Amino acid sequence: MSKLHLDPQKVQRARDLARGIADDTQRFVDMHTTVAVERTICRLLGIDGVNDLEVPLPNVVVDHLKEQNAVGIGVAHFIGNAIIQTGKSPQEIAESVSSGELDLVKLPQADDFVIKETIEKLATSMVERIRKNRQDREDYLARFGDKTTPYLYVIVATGNIYEDIVQAKAAAKQGADIIAVIRTTGQSLLDYVPYGPTTEGFGGTMATQENFRLMRKALDEVGEELGRYIRLCNYCSGLCMPEIAAMGAIERLDVMLNDALYGILFRDINMKRTIVDQYFSRMINGFAGVIINTGEDNYLTTADAFEEAHTVLASQFINEQFALTAGLPEEQIGLGHAYEIDPQTKNSFVYELAQAQMAREIFPREPLKYMPPTKFMTGNIFKGHIQDALFNAVTVITKQKLCLLGMMTEAIHTPFMSDRALAIENAEYIFTAMADLGDEIEFKKGGIIQERAAYTLDKATALLEEMHGQGLFRSLELGTFANIKRPQDGGKGLAGVYEKQKDYFNPFIALLHPTGGVQ
Repeated sequence: MSKLHLDPQKVQRARDLARGIADDTQRFVDMHTTVAVERTICRLLGIDGVNDLEVPLPNVVVDHLKEQNAVGIGVAHFIGNAIIQTGKSPQEIAESVSSGELDLVKLPQADDFVIKETIEKLATSMVERIRKNRQDREDYLARFGDKTTPYLYVIVATGNIYEDIVQAKAAAKQGADIIAVIRTTGQSLLDYVPYGPTTEGFGGTMATQENFRLMRKALDEVGEELGRYIRLCNYCSGLCMPEIAAMGAIERLDVMLNDALYGILFRDINMKRTIVDQYFSRMINGFAGVIINTGEDNYLTTADAFEEAHTVLASQFINEQFALTAGLPEEQIGLGHAYEIDPQTKNSFVYELAQAQMAREIFPREPLKYMPPTKFMTGNIFKGHIQDALFNAVTVITKQKLCLLGMMTEAIHTPFMSDRALAIENAEYIFTAMADLGDEIEFKKGGIIQERAAYTLDKATALLEEMHGQGLFRSLELGTFANIKRPQDGGKGLAGVYEKQKDYFNPFIALLHPTGGVQ
């Protein structure tokens, strides 16, 4: 039941505007592919590994097509034709391209229908593997049960996957439900995915398929010991967004940071590249049963959380529509927001409660990802622990789903295992003590909380009206979100965007999208 009594017609108006913005942008998406999308198709067809120079073979194949201006036809066409002409597997074809023995473009061309039939058999095999992974997750949850209260979500980030495993197992034993392995600094700007297990990273650990496999295996082991399913989270964002989504689907990750706008705003990745890449990545995540997390919480690191709250809501509406377009059900759309109002603001807790309740009521079926205070953490660990406790209170009162726990040592160092243990203990105490408080509360009619939520919705709707008129790309140029301006044809990765040619096809769209998508 609504506690805020928001006008449902206003909520629907905002949602309709966001849908219009997303639909307008989707026309661009449907007409283009990228090098990352094509590399993802390679991976889903079974191409893996690196050559003698440690260049990933999916990059080798797509770069080979790029050199001959053939990316717009689609890598699936060329791999399918090469299978027919040579009898080799996709992996063997990639190795032959790498050695210079095979030129995919110069091979005789088989009939298009036969090429598609050949590729679809391989694609179906990989899709069945991903489907089985999803069933494995559901079997674990059926056996162990799942939480109805917020998931306790913590981070490991040593740089060494083997040390991460030790810390992740410890966190699970301390009570964590989701383990997020932070990516090493700068990986989002690499236009390739590193290969194999890694032991050196700065501020995080490399996202590789082998690292995913090792951590998944470790969490399954500790989950059996504890009688709980421990979810694994990583980051499919940046220049390799869909590739990492595919790797996560293959290795049964459960949660993926996957935002339509984050890379544009905070990593200066070209907006056209990102918008195309996010579509295929979300399609993969949707089919794999992965809960995505969006990054609106980051807006409040560069913009004031009180003054710019409406931009978070407007972006949530847009991210929701992009996700739905890609086939993600609402139950897998973890929209992000954060507890970031200056604690010196009078009634800061009251305003934070209004923001969180507003998100919960506007997106009732979506597993919201709620982020802890970071911007105003000072290094005073006692005050920091209290700030985190207030954040935890808002989390349980407003029924957030993915609660990324705050650390009292935020702004000092990467958390010790003991810091993580205290954060989990803090949250568990508050979630138990306040378990049903949210159901007992009614908000004063016309009071601060109701008025704040209504005001934020009105401002978000007005912003969406502006964006609807000028389009998403132009809006991003004008600095609509996070006070950051990005040019349409600037940033990293634009050279990797290609217009689809007449006979382009991606066999996975029809297999992964619940309605078949658009080629």
